[in-house]
Amino acid sequence: MMQGLMRLDLYTWAVIIGVLAGFVTRLLMLRTDYRHYPTYPHGHVMHLSLGLIAAGMGAVAVPALLDRNYTAITFLALAAQQFREVRNMERETMSKLDHMELVPRGASYIEGIAMVFEGRNYLVIFSSFITSLAVVISHRWYGGVITGLVMILAAARLRTGKVLREIAEIRLGNLRWEGANLFVDDIHLMNVGLKKDRERIEQHGVGVVVRPLDGVSVVTLANLGQRQAILHDVSARLGVYRDTGDAGLVPIAKRKLDDGRLGILVLPHEKDEQKILEAVARVPVLESAIRMPAETQHRNTSSVRRG
Repeated sequence: MMQGLMRLDLYTWAVIIGVLAGFVTRLLMLRTDYRHYPTYPHGHVMHLSLGLIAAGMGAVAVPALLDRNYTAITFLALAAQQFREVRNMERETMSKLDHMELVPRGASYIEGIAMVFEGRNYLVIFSSFITSLAVVISHRWYGGVITGLVMILAAARLRTGKVLREIAEIRLGNLRWEGANLFVDDIHLMNVGLKKDRERIEQHGVGVVVRPLDGVSVVTLANLGQRQAILHDVSARLGVYRDTGDAGLVPIAKRKLDDGRLGILVLPHEKDEQKILEAVARVPVLESAIRMPAETQHRNTSSVRRG
């Protein structure tokens, strides 16, 4: 009887500490800023509620499995399906909102954000599961607290991925005209026919040149989704000097084919060059834009040699 009571008490501690660790992990990762959805309290409530459910499922799974109640695996599978639906919902919502943006995010950026929301729920389940397991293995509640803190710190490190300054050198470029053709340094951007638009670009436009640091970065910057993410983030942080129907006032990013450099025209409301460089430097590198051509080539060469 006492042994059963002690076991119940241990499992109760495991569930409580596991749920707390998982929920704090989700709360820590729910960082709202200029580029991430949700940005309103209802969105916070929805995602924190899902985080609490995920934490509960991860924490309860340990006692259930130790009692040979394998139904817990079925519930985890159902949770995975539900979180996939959340990802689809986020994608659909942001895609509809994107049509209202003067400088849209683009499909790649939206898919990346939706994938992050799904992945964070899995991270919550993993964090609460490991924390709950630590309580049961150590037979001490503070063993779970220590493990939970470690999992929370690990989640904090995973909260942000790479940003543009880690893969490229970013500097200001010189905007110049050759007739109606607009260049930033030696990179051709576009043709602007109306003199009024050219004057407004001269007054409000800022040129930026992004030079990739290696071959992998060249491929990443060539991705159209990554370029659109740069334009959207800078416009979201500093505003954009354009309105609907202004076909000549469009932020644009074009590539120099010879060396992979990216020439960018931004039209910020606030023409602060340092803030513009910082905004470009902090743009996240999209997972869908990352390629490893050098590694792929090495693997293909190795396969040919073995063959």
